[in-house]
Order: sequence, then C-alpha cells, then structure tokens
Amino acid sequence: MLWILGGDSLFKALAELCGQPKLAEQMEHVEWNGFRFYDLIFPTFLFIVGVVLPFSLSQYTNLDDAQQPRSRAYSRIIRRTLLLVVCGWIYNGLLEFNFAEMRWTGVLQRIAVGYFFAAMAVLLLSIRGQFVMFVGLLVGYWAVLRFIPAPGFAAYDLSMEGNLAGYVDRLLLPGRFCCYELGDNEGLLSMFPAIATALLGVFAGHWLRSERTPTVKAIGLAVSAVCCLAAGYGWSLDFPINKVLWTSSFVLWAGGWSLALLAAFYYVIDVKGFQRWAFVFTVIGMNPITMYLMQDFVDFRAMAQFFAGGLASYSGSAAPLILALTGVTLKWLVLLFLYRKKTFLRV
Repeated sequence: MLWILGGDSLFKALAELCGQPKLAEQMEHVEWNGFRFYDLIFPTFLFIVGVVLPFSLSQYTNLDDAQQPRSRAYSRIIRRTLLLVVCGWIYNGLLEFNFAEMRWTGVLQRIAVGYFFAAMAVLLLSIRGQFVMFVGLLVGYWAVLRFIPAPGFAAYDLSMEGNLAGYVDRLLLPGRFCCYELGDNEGLLSMFPAIATALLGVFAGHWLRSERTPTVKAIGLAVSAVCCLAAGYGWSLDFPINKVLWTSSFVLWAGGWSLALLAAFYYVIDVKGFQRWAFVFTVIGMNPITMYLMQDFVDFRAMAQFFAGGLASYSGSAAPLILALTGVTLKWLVLLFLYRKKTFLRV
C-alpha cells in the first residue's frame, strides 16, 4: 500500500534526481514479458490475503473444537467477496452508469475471486488437497494456453495479439479493458492462476501457525522463497514471466519474492523484536481499502501543490520529489487520524 499511495512516485522522483533512470523504471510495469519491482505489488496483495486465511478461519476449521458453525463462515466469505466486487465496480465507474464503457474486472475484483476460492479451499480441503489444487491451477493454466489456440492463431501463441486469454476477454467481457487493448490486465482466464497466488500465501499461513520455533519458521519461509524463485525461473524458459497473462511462472517468481519479503519482515519484527520502526507501515496496512478508494476521489495532488507548491517552485529538479513526499505524507496523516480514532474500513 505504501507504493500505491504514492511511494512509487516518491521513489521514482528520488531515482531521477540521483541520475538513476534504471531504478526509476522499476516503478513501472513491464509492458509484456519480464519483471520489475512494480509487478510485485499486486501479487503480494493476493499472497497476503492467503497468509491471513489460516488464522482468520481457524475458528471454523478445527472440527474438534469449532468455535463457530461453518454456515457462518460461508456467509462471511460470500459477503466479503460481494463487497469487494462492488467496491471494485464503484472504483471503475459504476456510479457513472455508463456500463458500455465501464471496466468490469480489476484489482479488487481479482482480490475478491482469489479470496473466495482460497478461503473455500481452507474450509473444505486438507493442506494436501490445497496443494493439489495449487499445482492443478498452475499446470492446468499452462496446458490450456499450450494446447488451445485462439481463433486465427497457433496454440501457445503468447503474443499480445495471439494469446488465448486476451481472446477470451474480447469474447466474454463487455466494456473497456486495462491495460492493453486486446484483453484485460485482470482478465477472466488469468483469474485461475491468480487463485494459486492466494493459495501460496495460504501455505505460508499454515507454516506460520505451526508449532515450530520462530527461527525455524523464518528459515522455512526463506528456503521456500528460493525454491519458488528457482522453479519460476526454470519454468519461464518455456512459459515466460508475464504479469498481464499472470503466467504460472509469474505466480512462482512473484510468490518467491513475496515469501522472501515475508521471511525478512517476520524475522526482523517477530523473531528479533524490532517493531517500533514498522509503525509507519502498520498505519497504512490497517486501512488499505480506505486509501485505495479515497485517493481516487480526493485530490491529494492538489493538496500537495497547495502546501508545498511554493517550496517546490524554488527547488529546481527536486520539485517532483518534494511534491511526491508531501502527497504521501498527507495520505499517511489521514490514515494516522483514522488509526488513532480506531476507524477502519473493513469488508
């Protein structure tokens, strides 16, 4: 969320000020095949959604000592899924009532789908069953693209024009697409491997809930990260890392980095006990959907210009950095106010 609420602009301005355009590029998505830091943000969201599930659903999954009936879990999951979808539609312009030009899929919609199926897997399947589902999604998605061609193209054509996922979007999705005109960045077919991203987080959550020592847990996460990165890179030689298509290699590669980040933060914060420095991120993380939606209709850029425009005008090449820093600070102060008031937008 730090990057989404303006950390990307802040880092990009700092990199350009320091004469490091290659670092600034890391704050932009790869157009097609490949991977940059910015491509990690969304899959990490889905990964974190999965990490939480073994904890949040534990009161329903312990059959010997269930604290709540399963029916309550199902209604809770369905309610959250629908709320996320509706919030995503509102973010995409539902209230404009221009349905023909509206984008029907999106970030919150993909989180909703990933959450729903990962949560149901935690409730209904054993850990082994969840792993079989994970492998089946990755291999199944590869097989569909490998052996089923889009009309007019060869099977396993993974170009912008010829990939099957884009064709399915053009065939079934009304409205506009993002972020390439031949399909949607969060399209229909690529929803399946996105569920696998959430399931990868579920496995990390199970590991963290285990009886192992904190140090062993951190080491296990780190080893899993290396294994996922190796598997993702190896698979990418045949099935390229591609965020738009959300390829199976992308799931493993991005998941590997997500596991590495989780291992690092868990070790520093939970194992070693260095917690105070993370308060800045805690404030942001307690209200992620609030700021994700708010910054779409509150003009924080104009506010940053109001408070720091004068200083920026005298700062030469540092002006973008000053404005970006001011914008991030203003958003954080709003979240801090909500945090102090214990006001959290939850679904």
